Amino acid sequence: MISSENQQKPHLLRKLNLLDATFLVIGGVIGSGIFMTTGFIAEYLPSPGLILIIWLVGGFITLCGALAFAELGAMYPKSGGQYVYLREAYGPWAGFLYGWGFFWVIECGGIATLAVGFGEYFGYFFPFLSTKASILKTSLVGFDYSLSAGQLVAIASILILSTVNYFGIKSGIVVQNIFTFLRIASISALVILGLTLGKKAGVGNFDQLFSGDAAFDFRIFGLALIAVFWTYDGFYSVSCTAEEVKKPERNIPLGLIIGILSITLIYLLVNLVYVLALPVDEMKGVTRIGELASTQLFGPTATLFIAGMIMVSIFGCLSASVLYGPRVYFAMAEDGSFFQGMKYIHPRYHVPTKAIVWQAVWSSLLCLSGTYQDLFEYVVFALVIFFAATGFAVIILRIKRPAIKRPYKTWGYPYFPLFFVLINLAVFLNTIWAQPLQSLVGLIILIIGIPAFLYWKAKAKKIPEN
Repeated sequence: MISSENQQKPHLLRKLNLLDATFLVIGGVIGSGIFMTTGFIAEYLPSPGLILIIWLVGGFITLCGALAFAELGAMYPKSGGQYVYLREAYGPWAGFLYGWGFFWVIECGGIATLAVGFGEYFGYFFPFLSTKASILKTSLVGFDYSLSAGQLVAIASILILSTVNYFGIKSGIVVQNIFTFLRIASISALVILGLTLGKKAGVGNFDQLFSGDAAFDFRIFGLALIAVFWTYDGFYSVSCTAEEVKKPERNIPLGLIIGILSITLIYLLVNLVYVLALPVDEMKGVTRIGELASTQLFGPTATLFIAGMIMVSIFGCLSASVLYGPRVYFAMAEDGSFFQGMKYIHPRYHVPTKAIVWQAVWSSLLCLSGTYQDLFEYVVFALVIFFAATGFAVIILRIKRPAIKRPYKTWGYPYFPLFFVLINLAVFLNTIWAQPLQSLVGLIILIIGIPAFLYWKAKAKKIPEN
């Protein structure tokens, strides 16, 4: 018999439909990367054809990962995403180490990075509020510190979006959907106008589709692929909110698949515009490739439009991150593996409000510290090893728990999950080889989580069961 206390206990509500799930996937991925990455890729792949192909390859790899997440999300439609999948496949320690790195560095560091990026573009329109507008400079014990107005704008953006999400999943998703729609609409305008004008302006750039000043090299292709791979990061956002998705056995797989296919198409079309606008030689090393291509096609006035588009994209991606992150900390706290206050569900708004607040506090402190980018670089190697482990979890759980209900089964099993695992392992090894010091620091950050895990595990055993 269910007690009245359990009946009245606040819980998360299933409020998100298929459109919400799909927009959350798109919103969690498309930020500033598509407007900045192609210039770096052109340094590795000096031909239009290879540039377009690598974006398709990146989309295929991400789709393989999304298919694995789709099976796991339909099996375990609970908050937490990868935390839950790793816990179920390998044990509580694996889930905890992911969640530990996720809160302290991966998610909150990512939020800080996005927020400061938003502040930088906000400063394009309001220079007195830019990241270059210093409002404080000091030196303490040989340590120089400076605070810019842009950092305060970054903190304000985090606090505003956290407040919106505090008042319920629907208020958070409405803002997220609005900014995702604005991104899709503005990118569509860029693509339509770019392809229309680009046919006249730069169709000659396709005369030698696979020409270049270097022969094809798989190693170089792999380095370029890493840059593309990170631009697709964030596709797992809907998995974290699975407990709030209606008909999760249907909408999580469909949201992931439709979302990734849409993102791949968007990325391919935007890069087609770049190729039509600029010869590859003029793309090489260009950080703001979107601005340069648009200026080439539409004139100097396009710079303002592109800056606004990037600002909206970053804010929308930030909105998605603020929304889905707290669900991971909530799931950990529910298991007794994290700060217990984070499992609190507001009785009126039915969201993990304390997890939202603490995420906002830590992300804001990282904005003030200015070390968020360094922290994020330290755990890059951990991101891919967790991805590889999650892809392999599909196979582990097929063997370990064959009888569990699987409303959706991954297409191309076991080849697609294994392909996703192997790609992530290759990136992992490449990252350790290229950045051994950063990888070592990242490993230390994760190792620090071991005594924390043992502490919370021991503490949970002392709590009497009801």
